[in-house]
Amino acid sequence: MFPKAEIGREMKGADAVVECLIREGVDTIFAYPGGASLELHQSLAHTDKIRTILPRHEQGGSFAAEGYARALGKVGVCMATSGPGATNLITAIADAFMDSIPLVAITGQVHIKFIGKMAFQETDFYGMTLPIVKHSYLITDVHELPRIFKEAFHLARSGRPGPVIIDIPKNVQQEVFRPVYPATVEFSNPYVACAHEATDDQLKQILALIAEAKKPMIYAGGGIISAEASVALKTFAESTNIQVATTLMGLGAFPESHPLSMHWFGMHGAAYGNWAVDQCDLLLCLGARFDDRITGDTSKFASEAKIVHVDIDASEHNKNKTVQLAVVSDINYALTRLNELIEVAKFTPPETSAWHKLVAKWKEEHPFEYEPSKHIQPQEAISVLYDLTQGDAIITTGVGQHQMWAAQFYRFNKPRRFISSLGLGAMGFGYPAALGAKVACPDLQVIDIDGDGSFAMNIQELATAKIEKIAAKVIILNNQHLGMVVQWEDRFYDSVRGNTILGDEKNIGGPENIDGLYPDFVKIADGYGVAGRRVIKKSELKAAIQEMLDHDGPYVLDVIVPYSEHVLPMIPAGKSVKEMLLK
Repeated sequence: MFPKAEIGREMKGADAVVECLIREGVDTIFAYPGGASLELHQSLAHTDKIRTILPRHEQGGSFAAEGYARALGKVGVCMATSGPGATNLITAIADAFMDSIPLVAITGQVHIKFIGKMAFQETDFYGMTLPIVKHSYLITDVHELPRIFKEAFHLARSGRPGPVIIDIPKNVQQEVFRPVYPATVEFSNPYVACAHEATDDQLKQILALIAEAKKPMIYAGGGIISAEASVALKTFAESTNIQVATTLMGLGAFPESHPLSMHWFGMHGAAYGNWAVDQCDLLLCLGARFDDRITGDTSKFASEAKIVHVDIDASEHNKNKTVQLAVVSDINYALTRLNELIEVAKFTPPETSAWHKLVAKWKEEHPFEYEPSKHIQPQEAISVLYDLTQGDAIITTGVGQHQMWAAQFYRFNKPRRFISSLGLGAMGFGYPAALGAKVACPDLQVIDIDGDGSFAMNIQELATAKIEKIAAKVIILNNQHLGMVVQWEDRFYDSVRGNTILGDEKNIGGPENIDGLYPDFVKIADGYGVAGRRVIKKSELKAAIQEMLDHDGPYVLDVIVPYSEHVLPMIPAGKSVKEMLLK
């Protein structure tokens, strides 16, 4: 017998929105007010069950909601007014879509009678977000509001997670009605509600392929983390004695300190991980999508391997790479059931000692490394941070060289500890995401490893950190340039600088020219009431990072590094592993 719907007391639509959020277990919302969302903010002001955090820019709030979701696994919630407020959410919505992050974005909309008439602050937010969401809702009947919220949260968190938007006209927020709260959700499309579970026959085919393999590899993606399947993956890898290389989205899905870990692979990933995937004879792709930054030239990717692809999203199968066995399944179910079948059958792993010996040789000869310098190298700063935190921190990043170095030189042994914009590559993500992660996990150290270019894009969120008492820290690897673009200029454009210098081109700041450093991030932080420090000398680096970690509030540590350093290894875009640059 299905549970019955519940009829609520008479209330405004805006009050019903708040009640729906409470019923979905929402405890935090990142929301910036405006005329079309004023009613919603008034309703939030009358509850103590939801913490409303005011960002200083809607993009900052939506990135923070993502950081919250990525750190906790719950649906992140953000809200903005109509028009420019709503459009400022779009980057985070696209980011959540590409990285499969559960997000519900609520927007106020102009009165229904003004829709389509170019009223003040009107945009077709429903229409413009259609390509980057799991679903969009424009509520025109207040009585549909409880059902839509129930559906939206179910869609955001179920299957392959992703963003859902709910656009609510102001008159719907103001209308008085008696809400009927559904106990369950129902969809006419049976695919939405189906279990997505691999059959035993499919799983036994996988085990048969493993038994025949001489050089098997596991390629694990962010789906492992979304499905909370890390424990099942570890058991599976150990039971089959197969090495694991992750994507950047999958960092922490398999412990990087584990003997079977090949760390992460792809454009700037481990050389040994890339070689292992390239030369394996069986590749088990689990919860990943053959992204171009992983595969390079797809025609040359794992060209000698039989490929198995297990993913909950059938549309990803044979989209980027043709595979021999495609299995639609929740990855946690598939791995858990595989482990059961292995135990029942007393499965014996294949003989792979020669393969393991070869890969171990690659791993020993080509670790992540960098050239020592009299100046602080960016990789060095990250290594010191890792040593001082013992890996027990959540790391967020902006986008660029610092992002890749963070993944290379900070080791992740747990899921949800590396939070970064990876599919979309959105600069400005790091510090707002750190705020959301710190709100989600207040007892953990949360540090944004950022670049001076990325950090400047949402620097105003220092005010949010200060006023809301959110102790998220940031280490800026400050090289006065857009470092990753500069690296491409150096490698492929004869070092011609196409607007990639962030300071004065005639007086470029750096370790050798302190007077030219621009801007002064420590002074900016001080203006927001946030503690900060600049570090130039290697001898002061460790003490400065420890000071940052010991501080009980937000903190800006500006670490001055040379701009000439490149992220290596590097597989040039569109090339293959055989063209990987090691120096």
